[in-house]
Amino acid sequence: MSITANRIKELRKQKKLTQSELAEKINASRMAIANYETDRNNPSYAMLSLIADALDTTVEYLQGKTDSPLKTPAVDDNGDENEPLTPNQRHIAYSIDPDVSDEEREDIIKMVQLAMKHRRRI
Repeated sequence: MSITANRIKELRKQKKLTQSELAEKINASRMAIANYETDRNNPSYAMLSLIADALDTTVEYLQGKTDSPLKTPAVDDNGDENEPLTPNQRHIAYSIDPDVSDEEREDIIKMVQLAMKHRRRI
């Protein structure tokens, strides 16, 4: 099976979604999701983008171009996403344990964003 098929299935299960639930989120059929996960069909880039958003990851991760499933936008003092991450911020973003719950991950991300906003170390 392809990396894309494996990663779609893996992330869907991590999010505790059924194929039908994922399909509903992206306005597709359950069979389409099943075909992507079994590598019978390859999703278009547009469909891959919808799947990535629904699974809270990036297209690059689903395609195997990166090993980090996390979306790691850079945030400046005003909360805008246009400043690159510093090496320390990148280290924090990439070292988050993949087994943490979504709620814990969101708490960590909020803490980092708050520290960045106030330019303080955590």
